[in-house]
Amino acid sequence: MTDAASQGAAPGRRARVVLVDDHRMFRTGVRAEIGRTDETGIDVVGEADDVESAVRVVAETRPDVVLLDVHLPGGGGVEVLRRSAGAEGVRFLALSVSDAAEDVIGVIRGGARGYVTKTITGTDLVNAIFRIADGDAVFSPRLAGFVLDAFAATDTPPVDEDLDRLTQREREVLRLIARGYAYKEIAKQLFISVKTVESHVSAVLRKLQLSNRHELTRWATARRLV
Repeated sequence: MTDAASQGAAPGRRARVVLVDDHRMFRTGVRAEIGRTDETGIDVVGEADDVESAVRVVAETRPDVVLLDVHLPGGGGVEVLRRSAGAEGVRFLALSVSDAAEDVIGVIRGGARGYVTKTITGTDLVNAIFRIADGDAVFSPRLAGFVLDAFAATDTPPVDEDLDRLTQREREVLRLIARGYAYKEIAKQLFISVKTVESHVSAVLRKLQLSNRHELTRWATARRLV
């Protein structure tokens, strides 16, 4: 156990946690970081890698907190929230690589109690889990502003039909491309191959009827997706 994770322990406290993420290596890393129960108080009681398995594991284990990725095969984190709405006492904390306002707002509207990015330290993640278990709301500092702005607004955001044609993964790749990341860097960050990144970029360009990376960046910037 790292010093950071040990410092995040809550003496005498226990929290049962389910990990939901479609990247096995990431789940393994999170379990290694927070899952040593005697030191952190966190007991990882289940894992899932898509919507179907997540709904099943949550129903079977009834954890205190679910660490929920936003982008999942089968409909995404919002779909897990919708189908697990009847799981009394279970609270959800989104844990995602995405820091996009639409993702943050989507899962909070879906019922999650908080949203932190995958850059969070072991210490902070353990603390966030216990705060969520206690009924608090937890956000990475920059993301809290998205939520405040969204719930302060009186008008419903307009539907963007162009953006809606993209899958969640395509939106992630789009955002990283627009931020200037190289294909290799995107592949590493999203735990996918460079070839898969190329396929997603081709699909995005085709669906949006754009010709190159420069046009894609301008398109994303105009919609404040970067």
